[in-house]
Amino acid sequence: MLAPIDRGISPRWRTEVASSAKRVFSCRGVESHLLVHVDPMVSCPICDKPVRELNINRHIDSECKDFIDEPTPPAATQGSSANSHGGLKGKKKEKQERQEKEEKAKTFFTPASKKGVSFKDESGDWGSSPSGHMGASTYPPQFNAPPSTAPVATSGGTKRNLLKDETTPGNSETAPQALPAVEPPKKKVKNAHAPLADRMRPRTLDEVAGQDLVGPNGVLRNLILSDRVPSMVLWGGPGTGKTTIARLIAQTAGTRFVEINSTSSGVQECKKIFAEAKNELGLTGRKTIIFCDEIHRFSKSQQDVFLGPVERGEVTLIGATTENPSFKVVNALLSRCRTFTLSKLTDEDVFAILQKALAREVPGLSNTPSSDSSADDQAAQSDDEKLDEKNSFHLLTKDNCSLVRYLANFADGDARTGLNLLELALDLCQRPGTTAEEIKASLTQTLVYDRAGDQHYDTISAFHKSVRGSSPDAALYYLARMLQSGEDPLYVARRMVVIASEDVGLADNTMLGLATSTYQAAEKIGMPECRINLAHCAVALSLAPKSTRAYRGLKAAYAALAEPGVAGLPIPIHLRNAPTKLMKELGYGKEYKYNPDFVDGRVVQEYLPEKLEGRRFLGSRDLGETIDPEIAEMDEQDKVAREYEGGGDEMLLNPDGD
Repeated sequence: MLAPIDRGISPRWRTEVASSAKRVFSCRGVESHLLVHVDPMVSCPICDKPVRELNINRHIDSECKDFIDEPTPPAATQGSSANSHGGLKGKKKEKQERQEKEEKAKTFFTPASKKGVSFKDESGDWGSSPSGHMGASTYPPQFNAPPSTAPVATSGGTKRNLLKDETTPGNSETAPQALPAVEPPKKKVKNAHAPLADRMRPRTLDEVAGQDLVGPNGVLRNLILSDRVPSMVLWGGPGTGKTTIARLIAQTAGTRFVEINSTSSGVQECKKIFAEAKNELGLTGRKTIIFCDEIHRFSKSQQDVFLGPVERGEVTLIGATTENPSFKVVNALLSRCRTFTLSKLTDEDVFAILQKALAREVPGLSNTPSSDSSADDQAAQSDDEKLDEKNSFHLLTKDNCSLVRYLANFADGDARTGLNLLELALDLCQRPGTTAEEIKASLTQTLVYDRAGDQHYDTISAFHKSVRGSSPDAALYYLARMLQSGEDPLYVARRMVVIASEDVGLADNTMLGLATSTYQAAEKIGMPECRINLAHCAVALSLAPKSTRAYRGLKAAYAALAEPGVAGLPIPIHLRNAPTKLMKELGYGKEYKYNPDFVDGRVVQEYLPEKLEGRRFLGSRDLGETIDPEIAEMDEQDKVAREYEGGGDEMLLNPDGD
């Protein structure tokens, strides 16, 4: 292979020669036709130097130091002596470019962790941070240029240098001009965008309010501190601390914590989490806690996936639910977990949480007036509050924090709802002239009522028992509660049809017709007008006399059927139907006495099977015979009071006792 002839070619040449190609090179005006066989020349993408194509990889591996094909510079001649000054400038420029390329190549092979932070000033000069690590750089970047002993001359056509030395009168020394101070951005509060309820989550078990399970002597707290956290189901209403307690358990135990929910976590994702937990336990011995929020929303197949890993101890499952786990969690998984019931927060618990949040959100606001302050100081403070036109935060501490107590009562044991209401009140207080009545009017309460959950059945049960107990006030309360929460009015009407026969029964047979008509009215009219029909029927049923003879008799008959052999007893032959000739020949219905043929319909005839002859299912009383001990005590007290009043009258009529 012949070497290429590159005499007189500029260093910044770019050629790509095909093999066995004929090229014409121009060299100082002289044409040379050369037939050469050469390797293609390429330009290094790093240092921009000419390298043969076959050597480009080895050139890069040598950090751009070897395998460089630099062209030979042309010999100096007399004709070029006139341009010697220009040639020197060109060489100097080429040298500077070559140095920049070498520096660029070194930077390319330098690890990122050892690179300095480079930046350009206004003059176009490059600088670097004093430290090789970016984490050590300061904000804003400092330009540490050595001070100059003479002022820098600038021309009108060029930019001013960023650092310019100025000579002050009376002082021959010069000092570099400092950059204007740039204030760093204000540090944002962590989770400042999060709702107040999320920012106020307890960080330790001691901060959890209203739950004795994690209290000083709580069962769950002792299990956590002894590092014996079992798989569990936390059952409680909204805002009672289920999610918070689960996170604190993982934080206290020092385990890996994974949160999943039914909307975004399928079976495949759960299996992936189980595999990661198994590897984590095998490699590091670290346990994994999986927190399943709203576990009652997981399907049966999703819940069955947890059985194996929980039973083998590969994961610790903590499920949170607002529904009864006996109905919403599969029995196999429930038997492998312990169920802890979280109690509903009291109004005082919610009030304490709101007081703590208020102190954190508005640090300068005094929640309670100082007891040792004088009356004048308190009056002056009251005047200052009246003159404060910027906000109305003082409303939250006025009258012994009555507004905060109102919010706590309004939350109904839900800490999350209480904190959301407080956040709304704080926003409203930022408006000048806001009053407490305006804040109360802006609050809306969402009744927690699940038409497929415990609230549904508990409320209708309370309504039924109130009607049975002849308490129209309680019946109206539960009726309004159900309708306000969106319950189907036909569901309530159907229940009252049942009440009319079950509880009123034989005492007032007209109530069944009233209840049936109420159902038809609710079906035809609909809400909201049909609520009046429902209230009419509910009050009438409550005030009506009660009789459960029919209902108790039916229950007694069902109880008899549960006895061995009773359900299959033969029907008496004289009561059997005889539609065919054969049945009549067999004696079916032969000795039956047709009651309407006899006076007053009275006949001697047995109707029960032979084994049950003489047995009675219908009682003779409309109601039971048991006396409530409290009623007996009240009756005794009333009797004594009546006797005392009667004796007092006799004493007044006959003071001498004669």
